[in-house]
Amino acid sequence: MIMSRRDVSLALGAAAAIGLTVFAMLASPAKANAPTIGQPAPAFQLTDSNGATHSLNDFRGKTVVLEWSNHDCPYVIKHYGSGNMQGLQREAAADGVVWLTIVSSAPGKQGHVDGAKANALTQSRNAAPTAVLLDPNGAVGRAYDARTTPHMYIINAQGVLVYQGGIDNKPTANPADLASATNYVRAALADVEAGRPVATPVSQPYGCSVKY
Repeated sequence: MIMSRRDVSLALGAAAAIGLTVFAMLASPAKANAPTIGQPAPAFQLTDSNGATHSLNDFRGKTVVLEWSNHDCPYVIKHYGSGNMQGLQREAAADGVVWLTIVSSAPGKQGHVDGAKANALTQSRNAAPTAVLLDPNGAVGRAYDARTTPHMYIINAQGVLVYQGGIDNKPTANPADLASATNYVRAALADVEAGRPVATPVSQPYGCSVKY
């Protein structure tokens, strides 16, 4: 999928409007060691914004969503500024889904946060993740081949990866495009809840590059 000139213009305009130098981009091709749909999701253990440690195995028996995030990215701002991401988080929570927001920005790079900053963002954005996990050395991000913010993954109750890719099919930073977007995450969660195979298990992620 290639961004149109209009999409690039919107993304760069959004970045300029908030004084950023980040360039929004579609993801490059997946690496050979990228996680595979239908296979166990890579195990990990991370500390959350409150200092508690979580491992993926802690959530075995539940559906888990992983959301890579960078609060300064125009594409992330699109989904949080509109309330779209928070709405998905609350829908997921109502269905017993675990939602883990992961920040893999390295210290000194755009989007890096400590626990206090992560908690302040959660409060100010009225977000509702199960936890915000901090990955400052990027080890978990690289294990999942997370390339953009947002980059979304869904893991089923058996620990198997069933979805990876973009949040939807509108690779722009324009909130107006949400109204006509096909939300792949919502659709995949509905398939998992109904016991169906995920109809679209892989899609093209889009957003800002993860700042490893």
